[in-house]
This record gives sequence, structure tokens and C-alpha cells, in this order.
Amino acid sequence: MSNVDLKQLEFIHLHKTAPLFEASVVLGAIMGGGSTKEIEKLRKFGRIAGLLFQVVDDILDVTKSTPELGKTAGKDVMAEKVTYPKLLGIDKSREYAEELVQDALGQLTGFDPVRAAPLVSLINYAAYRQS
Repeated sequence: MSNVDLKQLEFIHLHKTAPLFEASVVLGAIMGGGSTKEIEKLRKFGRIAGLLFQVVDDILDVTKSTPELGKTAGKDVMAEKVTYPKLLGIDKSREYAEELVQDALGQLTGFDPVRAAPLVSLINYAAYRQS
């Protein structure tokens, strides 16, 4: 699928990687007795977190070496996959990742900062990991 545009790429990741994050966060919110409004904010947070993870994964694939990643670097390029860096370039992909960080953190507004701390850590890990 080399003719994928940005909207389609986002759709793919929102239906591939993001649901894993979304389910984890939403289940925690439900088990923790979150209100409907809180659960919906956390649902959006989870979707953004999953998309962020994928954007950063695409960036790392083209900016890190195999030893740094602990997996084969450049697989996406070799497989001619459509990625955020391929569509946007590295700098714009990094800017998009930072926008996603801010969007995700914005979903946590109104939550107890202590209870939200693990979610902030999740976003920081997804955004700033090196492998």
C-alpha cells in the first residue's frame, strides 16, 4: 500500500495501535469508578497515546540504528511502507508528535495530578523513548 495518504495512514493507526492503548486506559477508568465524562476523556487520551506511539516508532525506524533500536532499523523503508516521515518528513513528524503530546496531556486536565501521573509517564515514554 504505497499510495496511502496522511488521512488514511492515521485511520490505519487509529484502528491498529491506538485501540490497544485506548482499551487499557478505558478499562482502568471503568475499574477505578470513572464517570462517563472521565471515561470519554481517557478514551480520547488512549487513542492519542496510541497514535503518538506509532508516529514516534516511524521516526525511530529512520533515525536510529539496529543496535540502538534492538530491532531491525529501516524496515519500513525497505518494505516501502507509508510512514509519517515518508509523508511529512522527519521534522514535521516530530512536530506532529509534539502536538499529540500536548493533545493527550490536555485530556488529563481536571484529573487529580497524582492519579494522572502514570498516564503522564506513559505519554512521556511514548514521545521521548529512544528505542
